[in-house]
Amino acid sequence: MKIDEQLALAKRGSLSLVNDEDLKKKLESGRKLRVKLGVDPTSADLHLGHSVVLTKLRTFQDLGHTAVLIIGDFTAMVGDPSGRDSTRPTLTADDVKKNAETYQAQAFKILDPSKTELRFNSEWLHDFMSTKLLDTLKRHTVQQILEREDFKKRIKENSPLTILETFYPLLQGYDSVAIKADVELGGNDQLTNLLMGRKMLKDAGMEPQVALTMPLLVGLDGVKKMSKSYGNYIAFNDLPNDLFGKSMRVSDELMLSYYELLTTDDLAAVKALHPMEAKKRLAEILTARFHGAEAGKAARKFFEDTFSKKELPTDVREIKASPGLLLSALITQCDASKSRNEARRLIQQGGVKIDGKKAAADEPVSSPSAFVLQIGKHQFVKVSLG
Repeated sequence: MKIDEQLALAKRGSLSLVNDEDLKKKLESGRKLRVKLGVDPTSADLHLGHSVVLTKLRTFQDLGHTAVLIIGDFTAMVGDPSGRDSTRPTLTADDVKKNAETYQAQAFKILDPSKTELRFNSEWLHDFMSTKLLDTLKRHTVQQILEREDFKKRIKENSPLTILETFYPLLQGYDSVAIKADVELGGNDQLTNLLMGRKMLKDAGMEPQVALTMPLLVGLDGVKKMSKSYGNYIAFNDLPNDLFGKSMRVSDELMLSYYELLTTDDLAAVKALHPMEAKKRLAEILTARFHGAEAGKAARKFFEDTFSKKELPTDVREIKASPGLLLSALITQCDASKSRNEARRLIQQGGVKIDGKKAAADEPVSSPSAFVLQIGKHQFVKVSLG
């Protein structure tokens, strides 16, 4: 592939690149670049918003470069202040370890493990804190750190800002020095941290890294960034039919940006498709990414049979249950909710149907002896009582 084509792929969908000329020179060198993505395992479950930078990292892998995925087991206990209006809750070492294991398993649904160098920044940051921190602090000013917009805002609003949080950019920057990064990726809220890495590499006598940031993915509500707290997310671990169904809720206006940020498909070809076909294709691509090609095809068939043709699919799960079981307990038994409380909320919101009729309350289920239980829009279970 020509350098200009590689550059176009690398820049696709990006918000900022510091800078184009540096990246072009690095690509022209012909060497295998070390492309860094640092992630703090602050959550056990990833969603498509997290996959934007992972997809970009996979693009660099496909261009023949080494992906260096840094699990911030040390920095997660500090807490990234980027975009925050308050101090993050402190995580324990056990929390971080559990989340890190889950994060790796999910990240490798996108990345090629054979082309990924997996590192934990506790490898070098314990030593950095004890032997290099004082020298590093001499090279940076309080004014430089407090220029950050998120810090300015918190000071103006008299919201606490810990000294530890002001160290965070230095820790992330030193990650780049430790692994000799050529390129660092991040969300658009990470630019300040990425530029710190660029400066610290230069201070260490190394070639500065290129900083490339990606936009935050807008969630299913079409307004806010994708987030579990907003309930507008699609999780890596969603069941295939749920993942496909949620992807079909992406608005026509947002769909092209999902293609741009989450796939390498030709955007002109996508625009030529009928919007419904384009959306189904996107949903199948995303489902296949996390569950395999066959699951993607099956989820599409399930959706079309259920919603396009208004027919109940033929491969619905079947279970047996005891008569008189509370509906919330039955939903939990079907693995359709994580808890009885969640099941009750679904019932109250009108999201549960028995043979097509909305369940009015969390009551004992005793008739009919066999029925189809629908939970949400996309989960169906055939229930036999007895």
